[in-house]
Amino acid sequence: MTYSRLLLPLALAALTSTAALASTYTVRSGDTLSAISRSTGVDAGALMRLNGLKSTTIQIGQRLNIGGATVSAPSRAAAPAASVGGGAFVRTAAARFLGVRYALGGSGSNGLDCSSFTQSVFRNMGINLPRTTGGQWNSGRAVSRRDLRSGDLVFFNTMGRTASHVGVYVGDGMMANANSYHGKTMVEPLFANAYWASRYNGARRVMN
Repeated sequence: MTYSRLLLPLALAALTSTAALASTYTVRSGDTLSAISRSTGVDAGALMRLNGLKSTTIQIGQRLNIGGATVSAPSRAAAPAASVGGGAFVRTAAARFLGVRYALGGSGSNGLDCSSFTQSVFRNMGINLPRTTGGQWNSGRAVSRRDLRSGDLVFFNTMGRTASHVGVYVGDGMMANANSYHGKTMVEPLFANAYWASRYNGARRVMN
């Protein structure tokens, strides 16, 4: 009887300890929020909400609340094949760079052009893209217009050549892009806008 009474508290303590360990994840070198999302099965948007994150940037040593999920080692394979856990994650990553001044050839504090905007958005999600629109056009795989999903790159012929402009589809018929006419990065309709609809070239998927 005494033996059983001793075992019960020990068993409960072990279970509590396991649950506590499984409910957090400590960020290590090379981790991205998308990799942690894949390893835990917790949607990246949910990870951001659980931890009050305003962007996808995470720091080495940071302890993330993963809501009691079981942790496996995050994959650090080539980033372009990453999945980022849904449209909310893509929209959050894009929002970080909205309202930035448009600058042809810009890639930093001096402003962004279309391909540096998409490159910045995807880098924020742990995915590396080529710097140029042409390079991004040759990335990933082609997807049809009817199969578009949040995170797909969308391309347009605005200068008499294939893929002279690029944006990122964010769902609900909208795209985020660096718009030279409006002089800033912004979200706007894709096919409901006659200008973009008439110049649409296709889309590429760089995330699983």
